[in-house]
Amino acid sequence: MEQAFGIITSASKLTRVEEMEKYRPVGAFSFLGRYRVIDFPISNMSNSDIDRIHVYIGDNNPRSLVEHVGTGRHYNINSKHGKVQMLFSDSARKDNLYNTDINAFQENIEIIQRMPQPYVVITPSYMVFRQDFNALLQTHLESGADITLLYHKTDDARENFLNTYVVNLNKQKGVLSLERNSGTAKEKNIFMDTYIMKKDLFLDLISRAKKVSSIYQLVQIVNDSCNDLDIRGVAHRGFFAAITDFRSYYKAQMEMLDYNVAKVLFENNWPIYTRTTDSCPTKYMDGAKVTNSFVSNGCLVEGTIENSIIGRGVTVSKGAVIRNSVILAYSVIGEDVTVENQVIDKWANIIHVKELVSTPENPGYVHRDDII
Repeated sequence: MEQAFGIITSASKLTRVEEMEKYRPVGAFSFLGRYRVIDFPISNMSNSDIDRIHVYIGDNNPRSLVEHVGTGRHYNINSKHGKVQMLFSDSARKDNLYNTDINAFQENIEIIQRMPQPYVVITPSYMVFRQDFNALLQTHLESGADITLLYHKTDDARENFLNTYVVNLNKQKGVLSLERNSGTAKEKNIFMDTYIMKKDLFLDLISRAKKVSSIYQLVQIVNDSCNDLDIRGVAHRGFFAAITDFRSYYKAQMEMLDYNVAKVLFENNWPIYTRTTDSCPTKYMDGAKVTNSFVSNGCLVEGTIENSIIGRGVTVSKGAVIRNSVILAYSVIGEDVTVENQVIDKWANIIHVKELVSTPENPGYVHRDDII
């Protein structure tokens, strides 16, 4: 797309998946065993013909994210005229107080200024959804608005999306304000941290935010501008997940086990690209039983898997039972072990205990490389 370049921001300061973020940023989290969360925003941009993309790196062990994104070739971006560029922020590594998107933009301001496209599409790395940004840009242009925001209307805001912002709208879909979701109402318009605006306005907002506060965020300066600028909201329809804490990560994957939900996110004409990992097909041995689950390649299955997500290279031993769980790559579930409502991180070995059971409301977690 010649009219716009893309920015994918790092996880919000409100996002805290504490145990898993010890090892990688949210964008590098495994999703459905095959994908990473970052694959969804980059694929949305690639499918929307946005081929100049800035991916901002936060302060949480970025190695796995950088390795996964690489040059961006696997996202169907032609390197002759397109580019996926990883951008870092020194302030993010020094002090979490200053780890804001505005500071990250400011430290890379010259790169933004040099972009030839007149518009910018900004979207987060910690949300999973499908969106045609080309169509959204056309809606923005036709409206004549200064800024267009994407939101998702939900009827479960009292229990979910508590670490996000909500969009307050007037009857004409004009944005009145942006505020934290405090869980006081069931129905809310959840802000999807997605903006479209002119590049020059974006640069002006960065400058204004720095003058207000050294720890200001883009959402705050946009909220301050609701009375001065024409800011419109556009409703998103389809699957939407905001991975802001451990429970929301687990819940998003469990929802994908419903075929009718999954097919809303995955469509043949809207591929979700990811880095290919070549390995042999999964082996299902005599006695293996698998129902309503995603099982990645390279696994060895001798036991029972029900309503679960299984990553690459996982071993499910004889007599083992996995229910309602997310098992990340190269983990081992030992003989006669029962795992229920758990997230098992990479390379973990569950071989000594015979039962590891939690509730769906409070799923359990086993650290990477642990032996239990």
